[in-house]
Amino acid sequence: MQFNSFTFFCLTALVVLLQRSRFAWGTKKVALLCVSYFFYAAWQVEYLGLIWLSTLIDWFVVALLSAEERPGRRKALLVVSLTANLGLLAFFKYAAFLFSIFEDLGAIVGWQMHFERPSILLPVGISFYTFQTLSYTIDVYRRRLEPAQSFLDYALYVAFFPQLVAGPIVRASDFLPQLQKQVRPTAHDYGWGVLLFVIGLWEKSVLADGLLAQPAEWVFDGTAAVTPYLAWVGTLAFTGQIFADFAGYSTCAIGIARILGFHIPINFYWPYGAAGFSDFWRRWHISLSTWLRDYLYIPLGGNRGSLAFTLRNIMITMLLGGLWHGASWNFVLWGALHGILLALERLVRHWRLARFLPGRLRTPLAILLTLFGVMVTWIFFRASSLDRALEIAAALFGYAQDHTPYELPLLNQLRNAVALIVALLLIVGHWMLRNTDLEQRLTQCSIAFRAALIGVLVVTICLMSGVDRAFIYFQF
Repeated sequence: MQFNSFTFFCLTALVVLLQRSRFAWGTKKVALLCVSYFFYAAWQVEYLGLIWLSTLIDWFVVALLSAEERPGRRKALLVVSLTANLGLLAFFKYAAFLFSIFEDLGAIVGWQMHFERPSILLPVGISFYTFQTLSYTIDVYRRRLEPAQSFLDYALYVAFFPQLVAGPIVRASDFLPQLQKQVRPTAHDYGWGVLLFVIGLWEKSVLADGLLAQPAEWVFDGTAAVTPYLAWVGTLAFTGQIFADFAGYSTCAIGIARILGFHIPINFYWPYGAAGFSDFWRRWHISLSTWLRDYLYIPLGGNRGSLAFTLRNIMITMLLGGLWHGASWNFVLWGALHGILLALERLVRHWRLARFLPGRLRTPLAILLTLFGVMVTWIFFRASSLDRALEIAAALFGYAQDHTPYELPLLNQLRNAVALIVALLLIVGHWMLRNTDLEQRLTQCSIAFRAALIGVLVVTICLMSGVDRAFIYFQF
């Protein structure tokens, strides 16, 4: 059920009317939970049981944890939760990848092995709700969070439909307190929520799907030799596409939640205006980067040791962060590249190399280098094979297999030019707004301006609608 579908609009309208009704808060929460399960079942009804299983496991584990004082028993209960949740994630997401690794290792030592790949359909959103349930259990284990008093509240936290299938990853400490008493959306919540939803839908429908997706597909999914120009067009187009696509979904989810009276933290903060790779990860997919920081990087030791110890922790975190995105070597390599870039940045700071640059040049140069590094890593994230990724990356630096002009129809050439311009304007916009709070900026504008903005965005969404592409992060 896509956010731009008629069914979804009807479902959301029904929930809004329910929230405005005189029913008791407990009844409204039951209805909201049923709507959330219906929303997920519209995607994959056969895997609805996985959400129930994950919810029940962590509910009972936490119930035992809260009553247990012996450290050994508490640790054993945590292992049960980790094993069950990560085991389900590994089976459904990584089984085929693991079989291919065993085959490759066998080939290295001369053993010819072939495993029949199980026919497993990846459950939508499993990576997101698994991390949510794990964060709840770990926080209770660390005694940083009191267990939920209501199973209904906990089940709704896991399955809340706006962000169920592609995030943001919400912490129980942020969401559960909002369920303790009835939420009452204000006029500002309605207005801001509608504006966020329209902005997110515009990013997805107009920017990602309408203007940027096809040029990226021509380059990354094609088989023809890539010239340097096309490599830049395809890479810039995908750089804009993945932001507009994923940030569009997150913005829609946050907007819908706000209309219902719930507050979900932002997931993107002008990431292409980042001055450094650590700054990029403070701005890109914030809910995942903070999750990896709090539940992986810091427990590994963080930066509380030697420089080599810190660099090791960075690499482990980014490798596993890359693997979280998908079961292929491309994602592992993408994570490794980000780990290397973060490590190099750490070394530059450790050796204070930036002091050799004039102060006024440091931030602009950091922004440009960060953007270029992120763009290069996106090639490995998007390419269908490592060979294609290397070919595009080589062409980006001018080492193309074929420098002859690629004969494209005039319409395709125009689409490439438009994609190039749109991607560059998007990046410039991030640079200009890198320290701007969008909600504060727009709420300072008049109601007439905001209404006109919504009207323009809706009109362009209607004009550009046609190609219906699933959100990119649904596959993760």
